[in-house]
Amino acid sequence: MLKTGLLFSVTALAEIVGCFLPYVWLRKGGPIWLLLPAIASLALFVWLLTLHPAASGRVYAAYGGVYVVTALIWLRVVDGIRLTFIDWLGAAVVLTGMAILVAGWEH
Repeated sequence: MLKTGLLFSVTALAEIVGCFLPYVWLRKGGPIWLLLPAIASLALFVWLLTLHPAASGRVYAAYGGVYVVTALIWLRVVDGIRLTFIDWLGAAVVLTGMAILVAGWEH
């Protein structure tokens, strides 16, 4: 479970970076070369999703929970927004859902 969670975390970070860099280019006037690491990051994201032994739909469903938590951490660290109790409660709920789904992969 820990290995899957860590792999999902790296996967989510790759996805967020791959989407954030074009955002910086389009909305913040960043340089166009930001699209190159964005493409590489999104390719890494796709490859990382293939490393899981479960069917793709199960992987996507479980991954969603970790993505939400990673996005909230990004919100705090990169955007500087303080997380609320509700943010943390939602993170706990989606991580619980992820754990339930991953536990079911072996049955």
